[in-house]
Amino acid sequence: MNSKKALTLLIAICLLVIAGCQKKTEPAAPAAEANAAVSAAVEQTMCPVMGGVINKDLFVEYQGKKVYFCCGQCKGDFEKDPEKYIAKLPQFKN
Repeated sequence: MNSKKALTLLIAICLLVIAGCQKKTEPAAPAAEANAAVSAAVEQTMCPVMGGVINKDLFVEYQGKKVYFCCGQCKGDFEKDPEKYIAKLPQFKN
């Protein structure tokens, strides 16, 4: 009878040790935070007017976001009619 109790106690201790050794998991980040991080990571690399490589010194702020251009001509064209080029810009896609 004592050996049954000892065996039961030993099994219970083993189960507790195994359960205590499980890896802790981090809670998943809320979806809003994940979407914000993705939005922040979007970077414009091409000129919305001519499709050339952008110059980080040539930009305008439009609706609170920077829009970069390859040359001054493209910057002027954008300023005349920004809505024409918005669809080509990653920072304005939702």
